[in-house]
Amino acid sequence: MRRICLTLPTNRACAATISAVGEEADYAATHFGVEVHLLILDSSGDEAFAEHARVVEQTRRAPDVTVHHLSEARQRDFLERAIRRAGVVKPDLILDLMLPSGVSYGACTNRAFLIAGALGCASVHRRDSDSRYQELDGRPVFPIHHELTSLGKTAADAASGVSQTLLEPEHTGKPVVMVGSSFVGELSVDIGEIARLDQAVYRDVVSLWAPLDWPDERKRALVEESFTGAGTDPFVRDHSTLTHVDPMRVDMCNISFLDEVYERVPLPPAGDTIGSDYFLMHLVHDGTLPGVLHNRNIVNYYTPERRTDAGFMAYQLRFTKFFLSMLYLNHIYDRMAEAGAALLDDRHRVRPDAVAGLVRESARLDRADNVRRLAVIDRSYRRLGGRYEEFARSLAPRGERLLEEAQEDIEDYATLIEAWGPLVRASRSTGLPRGTHRDPSVPCV
Repeated sequence: MRRICLTLPTNRACAATISAVGEEADYAATHFGVEVHLLILDSSGDEAFAEHARVVEQTRRAPDVTVHHLSEARQRDFLERAIRRAGVVKPDLILDLMLPSGVSYGACTNRAFLIAGALGCASVHRRDSDSRYQELDGRPVFPIHHELTSLGKTAADAASGVSQTLLEPEHTGKPVVMVGSSFVGELSVDIGEIARLDQAVYRDVVSLWAPLDWPDERKRALVEESFTGAGTDPFVRDHSTLTHVDPMRVDMCNISFLDEVYERVPLPPAGDTIGSDYFLMHLVHDGTLPGVLHNRNIVNYYTPERRTDAGFMAYQLRFTKFFLSMLYLNHIYDRMAEAGAALLDDRHRVRPDAVAGLVRESARLDRADNVRRLAVIDRSYRRLGGRYEEFARSLAPRGERLLEEAQEDIEDYATLIEAWGPLVRASRSTGLPRGTHRDPSVPCV
């Protein structure tokens, strides 16, 4: 029986989401005859963790659904054993990159990738704790329906299960390695207030994630579609397209990957950096691998923590670091697009050495554009006033350090890619810790 990993990383209270994702796991097992491992990677505080554990323990799941609710202590135990077994260079650094002390969107999903390997899963299906499913006629609309319909088949075989195909014939023998959709509701990045306060500032800030030498017209087009997902229209009927999926049309709250992708290249583990977990979407697209884009969009919403003063400051720092990361990522994406199918071997598998080489190359870029990005953020946020001006004042003395961190993050990513193969192989023979309860001796993030 095929095994899949449906994963929910969280660092906040989300009992309702855990219940909903559990129902999606039941749907997958019941309708597709797969063995589902529901993996909850839980970095939340004691009270929230205990509430999550109660949901897990008190809810009966469908046959062939197994729930793994892992505290950070149990995740660390698994990683330490896998890293030792892998014999990687710089094991302490690799452990820090896999389980950092702060927030890392890439690292939490990388842990899911390795644990999926330990569980013998052929694919990973990721959801987020600050989202929920749309409904049709009172029933939730689960994305995993489209994911399991197509993922792992050749494009030729998957064509009969989608609404339309937009692939050239030379790609139909390749496997479908990614199936995903987007979101409806709130912007994926919590910056709607900036747009309401000052449209000009919004355009100046959001355009920073483009290469700075892009013409203004192209930047304006990017700003218009940035972070909006699929808009606000409710789900009415299914539609799916077999294609080279545009990374702008999918979101990490609604994505699935075949092991042939994530066991070859991990995600960037950059800390406190929004968008660091989107790399594989670009790799799949630029490497000319087939995917399926469907319309079972997930509903995105904001948690109350972001509205607090501390939450606001932390979120704006992650947003700033996202812009700084784009100096390197834009270069890598451009070079991957130029390479195209050369990123693959003769079995249509991603070549990790080719990707690592491009990442290393990007780390040598001049930082001048990032100095300009920080200047625009400083000027723009001071113009907005209030908490934004306060953030700008706090950012100024940290500018040089943030420039250093952005470069170090991309260098660390190259190091992780080079260690990833041995780590994946080691994870397959590393037993997963059992149980759900927190080790009280280990502090939570």
